Amino acid sequence: MRMSVSATACAALLVAVGCGSDDSAPTSDTPAARAASGRSQTLDDVVKITGDRGLYVRCTGTGSPTVVMEGGDGDTSDSYAFAEAEVAKATRTCVYDRANLGRSGAAAGPRQLGDLVGDLERLLRVAEIPGPYVLVGTSGGGYITVGYASQHPREVAGLVFVDTGAPFANPPEEIVEETDPDNPENVEKRDYLQVERDAWAARKRIGDIPVKIVTVKFSAEAIQESPFPAEQRLMRRNIARQKGWLVLSPRAEQIVVTTGHAVEEDDPQLVIDVILDVVKDAR
Repeated sequence: MRMSVSATACAALLVAVGCGSDDSAPTSDTPAARAASGRSQTLDDVVKITGDRGLYVRCTGTGSPTVVMEGGDGDTSDSYAFAEAEVAKATRTCVYDRANLGRSGAAAGPRQLGDLVGDLERLLRVAEIPGPYVLVGTSGGGYITVGYASQHPREVAGLVFVDTGAPFANPPEEIVEETDPDNPENVEKRDYLQVERDAWAARKRIGDIPVKIVTVKFSAEAIQESPFPAEQRLMRRNIARQKGWLVLSPRAEQIVVTTGHAVEEDDPQLVIDVILDVVKDAR
């Protein structure tokens, strides 16, 4: 997976459901009606969210709250293949490809936090994906989930962050160049540095909801492998820096792990268990 800018600095230097009037119930063949009836509804399609631009979305399982998984920087919906089936046994579970990734359509850059959150808002509405939501963000995906939660606190039942770091205050020139929206390797055309700063600045209490913050404690060996002093300092402070997410809820909890940055690859069951714990607590 491509890491968020903060994670890159820490490990690689190297990132409304439509409703009718009160007297008209949804027909039995609509997605909303099938979800409300409790029957399993599979959604696997490109959904047009604006004009001719569409986003690929896949939903399986049934139940509430709906889990929406946001991949890391440059990651498609397939990055959650390790968790979809297990989580879908417990509740409705959705993944999607952001613009410029996977089967989704293209969007011009530079893409800011408002663009990313706006796409998610429209997708949930147009695809009739019912809330409330447990939002899961891996690495850079966490900035998008917290951006959505800060704007729609009443729609969010819980949050999971998987090693989503604090912004890099003074990124080295290598990071600035790598994350430039005009860099051909920046496939999302995202203004990574500004998105991270804006998401961090948007932190506020979402509500009395379960929030789990999975944070990596980097080993001494991993830190020593970095040739960059600035990166080494960030890696040593990763736990302290991620405590900044605790402001989101009085029930927020930090879970420290000793894997690499890609926790979902090193310990996929841990990530699955954390998601299911939040779903249970949200109910």
